[in-house]
Amino acid sequence: MDLPLDGRRRAFIEQVRPAVDHGRSALKRVLGDAIDVEADVIVEGHERIACMLLHAPTGSSGWIAVPMTPLGDDVWQASFVPSALGTHRYTVAAWIDAFATWRHKLMRRTERDDIAIALREGAVLVREAAARARAPESGALLAYAASLESDAPLEERRQSASSEALRELMAAAPDRSFETVYDPPLEAVVERPLARFGSWYEFFPRSSADTPGRHGTFATAARRLSYVAQMGFDVVYLPPIHPIGRAHRKGRNNRLEAVSTDPGSPWAIGAAAGGHTSVHEDLGTLEDFASFRREAHRLGLEIALDIAFQCSPDHPYVREHPLWFARRPDGSVQFAENPPKKYEDIFPIDFGTPEWRGLWHELRDVVLFWVDQGVKVFRVDNPHTKPFDFWRWLIADVRERHPDTIFLAEAFSRPRVMFRLAKLGFSQSYTYFTWRNTKQELTDYFTELAAVRDWFRPNLWPNTPDILHEYLQTGGRPAFMARAALAATLGASYGIYGPAFELLEHTPREPGSEEYLDSEKYEIKRWDLSREDSLRHFLARLNAIRRENPALQRDDTLTFRPIDNDQLICYSKTSQGGDNVVLVVVSLDPLHVQSGFIEVPLDEWSLDAQTPYLAHELVSDQRHEWQGARVFVTLSPADNPVSVFRLEAPRRASERDFDYFV
Repeated sequence: MDLPLDGRRRAFIEQVRPAVDHGRSALKRVLGDAIDVEADVIVEGHERIACMLLHAPTGSSGWIAVPMTPLGDDVWQASFVPSALGTHRYTVAAWIDAFATWRHKLMRRTERDDIAIALREGAVLVREAAARARAPESGALLAYAASLESDAPLEERRQSASSEALRELMAAAPDRSFETVYDPPLEAVVERPLARFGSWYEFFPRSSADTPGRHGTFATAARRLSYVAQMGFDVVYLPPIHPIGRAHRKGRNNRLEAVSTDPGSPWAIGAAAGGHTSVHEDLGTLEDFASFRREAHRLGLEIALDIAFQCSPDHPYVREHPLWFARRPDGSVQFAENPPKKYEDIFPIDFGTPEWRGLWHELRDVVLFWVDQGVKVFRVDNPHTKPFDFWRWLIADVRERHPDTIFLAEAFSRPRVMFRLAKLGFSQSYTYFTWRNTKQELTDYFTELAAVRDWFRPNLWPNTPDILHEYLQTGGRPAFMARAALAATLGASYGIYGPAFELLEHTPREPGSEEYLDSEKYEIKRWDLSREDSLRHFLARLNAIRRENPALQRDDTLTFRPIDNDQLICYSKTSQGGDNVVLVVVSLDPLHVQSGFIEVPLDEWSLDAQTPYLAHELVSDQRHEWQGARVFVTLSPADNPVSVFRLEAPRRASERDFDYFV
């Protein structure tokens, strides 16, 4: 067996946390987040150890070093805050701290001869450190070395050896010649805050015209943006805006035969006018899109585009790159299908093509094209049907050029597949939230997501153009309110497909189906945005609450709280510093009044059982005085099936202005 590289390296680093897949994948954070690192470090015998956290942006030639603090039981801790977007490396270095070991033994010596000899040994260590240090620290260390071996009284020299000033000087000039470095380094991908916190609103630009039957344009869609901004959304997500093929075009409600006025599905991308880098001629031009994007940015909105790597039979790729598509035995191109569903208007791309290199670069260039048009947010359609290595390469390549790019994975697939996509680089992921509706289902699912929060960021959607859950079909207005509130408060990122959501669209294509009747995927809709029953004001309030409360801008403090009614779910979130505490109660019963007792964790939130505290209900803007750990709440679906309480410290009696529960 070979000898170690250097047997004098005695510190052993067992584990560094956080690490994703033992370092095979990257941690996820956003700019401004501290990364708290712990390491388990051991050494044989009784020597003292020193540990250093090392971090740097990938590509940097050196490390930034941060001293680590012992937490006990051989665990060390330190933090760093990445200063730029992109990938950062971090690791831990450890070594025997000869000076700390010497000083520890010195303080335990009792015989004068032992102390005298030890002081001379210490002087040697201090002189060696002086040679490593820079002026003026070097001079100060030489002075200490001289004092340790001087003729001064023994106790005086021992006090000098134990001084905090000498300890700090020695710590600044350590002997790291035999240090151990945890290898390979771990990685963290640092993104902008929108990757962690944001509210998304999806709408079809072609349905934005004021005149019935008219095809909307980027200009009419731009006028829709103020409506979205007034509801407080952060991201406007557009389904594909490209030319739509005519071959095998689907008609209304996904009929196989289309009439001349049927616009087709936007996901059947490509026609004679162009493909993935072109815009639908009825929407306008690229210059019109640029005007639309500028208006969005003026209103504080970001544009997210759908990236759907598939083609209509009319797409230029089909003619120019025939080997990019699989063929059936009769020689025809294989259309998309997920039996028993068939998508005759779509050709999936064959990633097994011998021309895969050219294909990969072409699809990467599609993303870069839209980045050049000012788009930095992408919702990726069905990424789980494309190779994992393709996404790893594409996302890394794009981010190397544009580290502020955000990718949302639309993959309703098996959990491990969804998790793998997140580890490959997707900023956010769709989830099974849509199908988790009972208290137990929600609690179990979000407890499961808590275990993967270092690298899997959920984006919660109560509906999409493809999904109208039974709960929304049968629960009426309270069901829509409850699902919006759950999405907006359980998750730091959430989205809705509108205006179908705020206008309470709930009719399925047929009983048992999750498809909308008269789906907007296959026809142009005209929405009455001014309807009195619209949820636009409720959504605006939810989004304002999210902006005003940092606790709701994170997922890492989500905690489910006891409440003695299975039709009520209760949970809390707190801000990073703990000064913002939000407690949410949602009724899961859209038909009946429900009541229950909340268990408030007084000790956890530094509340006194004998002192009243303020519970500010943020949806209704009512203030309540609570006292003690058990609080009774009632939610009526006819009024509001959700309460969002911000708990605040008690105020003086003269400052109180409370409403009370009856």
